[in-house]
Amino acid sequence: MNCFSITLITQSVVVLLLLIPTGTRGEDSVGRETNRRDFFESRIRPVLIENCYECHNSTGTAEGGLAVDFKGGLLKGGDHGPVITPGDLKQSRLLATLRHEIEGLEMPQGGPKLEPRVVADFEKWIVDGAFDPRDRPPTAEELEAATAWATTLERRKEWWSFQPIKPQAVPVASGGGSGHPIDRFVQAKLKEADLAAAETAEPAALVRRFYFNLIGLPPSSEEARTWTKRISEAKPGERQAVIGQLIEELLASERFGERWARHWMDWIRYAESHGSEGDPEISGAWQYRDYLIRALNADVPVDQLIREHVAGDLLREPRINRELGINESAIGPAHWRMVFHGFAPTDALDEKVRFIDDQINSFSKAFLGLTISCTRCHDHKFDAISQKDYYALFGILGSCRPGRTVIDLPERVNLNREKLATLKPQIRDAVARDWASGLDSLRSAIAAEDGPVRQADKPGAVLNLLFELRQAVAADKEFTAEWQRHAVAFEQQRLDKSGESAFRSTLGDVEHYSTWFA
Repeated sequence: MNCFSITLITQSVVVLLLLIPTGTRGEDSVGRETNRRDFFESRIRPVLIENCYECHNSTGTAEGGLAVDFKGGLLKGGDHGPVITPGDLKQSRLLATLRHEIEGLEMPQGGPKLEPRVVADFEKWIVDGAFDPRDRPPTAEELEAATAWATTLERRKEWWSFQPIKPQAVPVASGGGSGHPIDRFVQAKLKEADLAAAETAEPAALVRRFYFNLIGLPPSSEEARTWTKRISEAKPGERQAVIGQLIEELLASERFGERWARHWMDWIRYAESHGSEGDPEISGAWQYRDYLIRALNADVPVDQLIREHVAGDLLREPRINRELGINESAIGPAHWRMVFHGFAPTDALDEKVRFIDDQINSFSKAFLGLTISCTRCHDHKFDAISQKDYYALFGILGSCRPGRTVIDLPERVNLNREKLATLKPQIRDAVARDWASGLDSLRSAIAAEDGPVRQADKPGAVLNLLFELRQAVAADKEFTAEWQRHAVAFEQQRLDKSGESAFRSTLGDVEHYSTWFA
């Protein structure tokens, strides 16, 4: 075979190889399509549904002539023209409205500006061609299903703070620091941000920091000198142990509970009065304050404390303080009363609704980190909380009646029961003897010139009815009939006045006054 033949065959093979599809470009195309679809479904569609569908849909409401619930609506735009131009950020007015750059067209309307990362997702989506599989407007049923609370709830439950806690691998130590797992996480983040760790603090500064952070107070001059010296003189391998001893001493201080109880009381809005015009006192509020201090100093677990705050008076196995002789758990629910109450409200029901709403608001912010009170009027705009959830909690709190609880243990409550049982008959006999000894003076007082007997004939006097009945009997009238006459007169007067909203009597008029009787 000559060289010409070999060259011809080689060229033919190359041409054939170019003409035969290898599958690589097709696979890349399919993968790219899948990635674009996944990006739209996970990062774009949920934002449109939650923030835009309510006002810009093709079924019911299309404010400004814009519907964003299908591809054609977005491309067509509204009264002001197209809102997106695939591949062109400058021509896509949707971005300007999301960035709040157009006055009067800030979107979402009536809500906060979307987070920068969400806006960045829309930028990436448009640059990448604005892939959108929604090739037709949704039916009314499909739109309702997409915006239904059940769908929204499932989507919001994916938020990172609602995910179960998972073990995390501790980063490899990168040198420096104590080597403690927390330090290693900090060091990893510093390295990721290309930041250097702060210099090691001087012993004197370190001592002050620990005192202020843990007990909220500066060290005394003696404490500052002692601990600064101990840390300064500690050998390199012993420094951390000395610092640990200082921390343990501060954690064991009574001041520790006092400092951190202040933060807790801020969360639940601790107060010693209800405010408003009359500013009525919350009696015994100090007991709740001291309860928190004792709990924090005793290292009571936070889940136990929260359980006591919800319904500590109903726990089957309450936390008992034998030294003080009290049920500690029963004090926890006191925070439910530390909400505002109006002074002499004109609408009792409205007042009840108001302070239960405040209970929900303060409780949810303190222990859930959520603004559940927002759902009083509608499903939450951002969190996985529905209006139904709000009224379920409202029903629990609304069915409870504020009251005072005896926190003393039974042995203290019943301490003097037997002694009182013995004393009561003695007291009763003493009272009876005292009354009996005063009978003579009572008889004289009754018969005195200005006493009830001499004044009995006057209308309105204490013994006037008895006087009239005696007069009736003396006049040969039947006692029972006369008593009945008075009873009928009283009942008739009650019926005559039952329909009136007000009753006026001129007590200076003797004739009118004489109609009154006991």
